[in-house]
Amino acid sequence: MQIDLRTVSITPLRQTFGHLARRFGADKPASRYQEATFDLQPVENFHYRPTWEPEFDIFDKARTAIVMKDWYALKDPRQYYYGTWTLARGRMQETAEGDFELVEDLGLAGTYPEVGKNEALRVFLPLRHLAWAGNLNNGYISAYSYGIAISQATCYASMDQLGIAQYVTRLGMAFGDLDALASAKDAWLHAPEWQGLRQLVEDLMVEKDWFKVLVAQNYVMEGLLYPLIYDRFNDRLNDKYSPVFSMLTRFQREWFTENTKWIDSIMKTTAAESAENKALLGEWANHYLARVVNALAPIVEIAFGEQAGSEMDDAVIQLKARATKAGIPL
Repeated sequence: MQIDLRTVSITPLRQTFGHLARRFGADKPASRYQEATFDLQPVENFHYRPTWEPEFDIFDKARTAIVMKDWYALKDPRQYYYGTWTLARGRMQETAEGDFELVEDLGLAGTYPEVGKNEALRVFLPLRHLAWAGNLNNGYISAYSYGIAISQATCYASMDQLGIAQYVTRLGMAFGDLDALASAKDAWLHAPEWQGLRQLVEDLMVEKDWFKVLVAQNYVMEGLLYPLIYDRFNDRLNDKYSPVFSMLTRFQREWFTENTKWIDSIMKTTAAESAENKALLGEWANHYLARVVNALAPIVEIAFGEQAGSEMDDAVIQLKARATKAGIPL
């Protein structure tokens, strides 16, 4: 018996989903990011308003003072949806795990000078609680923001902060032990130098306007913290001791570089939408810049000593340069 095989070409009836064809105006193939993002926000058929806030719908644009004609303008330049985000973070995690394994296999943490460990842990280890606060604040934004473009990105930022808190904890275990973690928790709760930062992030946990939380947490707070601690303080430890600390904080530095592209894009797009948005972003950014500088000042003084003032000034200048590019009066 002879069987003849032949290729049959099937022409699809359409190239993409109907809601994407209606948005983009043509029946052309859509990217996976577009399919997983645009016009997926529930907008109708809500059964009832939330009993705890009956003035709002469950998903309501009025939960922030920012106004956008199209909330999907706040798209992610990284094109992250669940698949691409997990692949990117998986690659970063493999690199970080390799660094931790190398430090453990070669016993590099054990050779790190004791004075260096104490210096690093005093400044760095309580930040695990700050990262956990970042997880909660981004979780709030994700829950109450409007438009999947912003809510899915902040959901990923929330999980990123949880991962950062875990990596800070692992560094503490590598440099110290469980007692180091307990001491860092006690410092976060009771040491005078940490109370300003703790009060600031706890105030953000009760702030209702989710976009204001986004500006304070993701733009101002991290825009000063990461350049100061994960870059400049890290360089200082490398110069004085060895690059071991740098190996154990690579994930955070790579994450901040990537996350900055996203939050700068969000700020620029929102400011360009209207003069009212630009004024609000400037007002919020200036308010929280003053608060973050005051809250971080005692930590920066521990980290840099006499150079604390100049290091803080440089970080503020760097943040203001980013704001200028985004069109925000800071």
